[in-house]
Amino acid sequence: MNKTELIEHIAKQADISKAAASRALEAMIGGVRTTLKKGGTVSLVGFGTFAVTKRAARTGRNPRTGATIKIKAAKVPKFRPGKALKDALN
Repeated sequence: MNKTELIEHIAKQADISKAAASRALEAMIGGVRTTLKKGGTVSLVGFGTFAVTKRAARTGRNPRTGATIKIKAAKVPKFRPGKALKDALN
């Protein structure tokens, strides 16, 4: 499912226009992004938790040349599914 299909699904399930569904989805994504930028977490009970983790600096290898390169430390988003989501899939 891509973003357009998700907007169509939201519009149909909530009985709202696609434009309203699009605004709602954008607002949700924006809220998650803003919270993660501030270093917070977003917990959606029954779905899961979005959080930010730190990945340490490390050395890597360029697959084309085989040369060793340094990879900088980075903050990366992480999603941990909730119990209800796991149960729904199994």
